[in-house]
Amino acid sequence: MPSSEPAAIAVSIVVPVRNEAENIAPVIAEISAALDDRWRYEIIYVNDGSTDATGDRLAAVMESRPNLRQIRHATSGGQSAAVRSGVRAARGAIVATLDGDGQNNPAFLPALVSAIEQGGERTGLAAGQRVGRKDTGFKKIQSRVANAVRNAILHDGTRDTGCGLKAFRRDVFLALPYFDGLHRFLPALVRREGYDIVYVDVVDRPRHSGVSNYGFFDRLWIGIMDLAGVWWLIRRKKPTPVATEVK
Repeated sequence: MPSSEPAAIAVSIVVPVRNEAENIAPVIAEISAALDDRWRYEIIYVNDGSTDATGDRLAAVMESRPNLRQIRHATSGGQSAAVRSGVRAARGAIVATLDGDGQNNPAFLPALVSAIEQGGERTGLAAGQRVGRKDTGFKKIQSRVANAVRNAILHDGTRDTGCGLKAFRRDVFLALPYFDGLHRFLPALVRREGYDIVYVDVVDRPRHSGVSNYGFFDRLWIGIMDLAGVWWLIRRKKPTPVATEVK
């Protein structure tokens, strides 16, 4: 079992969940299988105001996994808020995220983390890009339309921002402006800060059980104001001066 000592943690895995009790143990087992003997890591589940047995299932698994932590929101704040809480609590310099429903395969986490490490300090984000998506045909069409509109406006060079599988440098994420929906605009905002992005193809699969508990940016009318706001942020970005202290 990886060390749970804070100073030893290299990678933090952040998993936002709401009412995913049946998926807790299977996903944690897959994360561990993917990362054991690779890095010293921790798993941070952010329990976003669940009303089912999610908290109890996490507590039960924590008894046998010292590198598992649970952060709980008293009420649901949404996926972006959950990701942010997890990143703020993270001890690793590199943070990777995935959805907690089992649709994101943890087997791709090593490729994402390695892409950050190998990319050097100017690589701020490794973004999963789904292939073989298991969503319904209607959701696929919605996603394609939303991604096309977003890319036409932001020019972020990303075909899929909705994939929960991502890895990034913790300090880069915390330097980004925070707003609800942030997690779906990470490529554009990381580019805004001057960092490079690498893309990793990941294979989509059906969720283990249950139904989706978070809304989708695929419903374009929900995200249109955020899209306009991110466009404004990018337009208003000025080069950061190089500052040195004169002694």
